[in-house]
Amino acid sequence: MGVILVLLASAFEICGVIGLKLFSQKSTFRNGILYIGGFSTSLGMLLVSFSFLQVSVAYAMWVGAGTAGAVLVNMIFFGESKSLSRVLSLVAIIIGVVGLKALS
Repeated sequence: MGVILVLLASAFEICGVIGLKLFSQKSTFRNGILYIGGFSTSLGMLLVSFSFLQVSVAYAMWVGAGTAGAVLVNMIFFGESKSLSRVLSLVAIIIGVVGLKALS
């Protein structure tokens, strides 16, 4: 249950990042709701996940999955660089998060 909550929290964090990007380009109510709502929901779900997982593991999973997801979304939808070094760095983040969970 804890892992599912962290993954959902990461998904909402990615929504918050998308909202932040859109809000920085055009400050509309919709973009602001996506930005603030995404991050707020993400933090709430992360807090609930602490009931099921160690704080250090849940937080590391949330940061890693959220970062990797945000970078992927920005590469795909907002034209950020898709260089080999960025892709390898994403793979390293994912391996680190999976390894941390597997060893906990």
